[in-house]
Amino acid sequence: MTNLYGLCPEGSVRLLVLGSSGAGKSTLAQRLGEALDLEVIHLDSYYWQPNWTSTPPTEWAGRLNELLQRERWVMDGNYPDSLELRLARADGVVFIDRNRLLCLWRCIRRYLKHRGHNRPELAPGCYEKLDWDFLQWIWNYPRDVRPKVLEAIEHSDGKKRVVILRNEREATAFLRGLCHLPES
Repeated sequence: MTNLYGLCPEGSVRLLVLGSSGAGKSTLAQRLGEALDLEVIHLDSYYWQPNWTSTPPTEWAGRLNELLQRERWVMDGNYPDSLELRLARADGVVFIDRNRLLCLWRCIRRYLKHRGHNRPELAPGCYEKLDWDFLQWIWNYPRDVRPKVLEAIEHSDGKKRVVILRNEREATAFLRGLCHLPES
């Protein structure tokens, strides 16, 4: 794995932002998009239809393919079934590797803040929800999902630019270094 800090924002740039729910994927993707003038693609807003109805598989495959063909983007989302496809198209990957307790806390806080409303990165009619299955998914992410994501990243392309962010300090330094942002 090489370092994403050397990525030049000229020309074709496609960045994946991966990590557990509550890790900060959408926030980081938004910041990267603004700083690098990239289209921000929140996969949740394309996959979910009103009332958290999933897009039919054939329609989802076509929609995802259309998104991946765009030349300049930052894309966040999990969707393990399409990870290899997304990795093949991406120039770089940012994996946010946060503690599960922090991710749980952030999802609970997000639920309390947006309860009964749509978050900006979700499709209309997908009101913020929190259920036991979702909490379990977050809790089990380090054991069940994280190893598979890291393995897929490792096997995707030896030249793939990858950075792993473990805390807010690293995320801030990463944004400053990549985007030449001033210290606040």
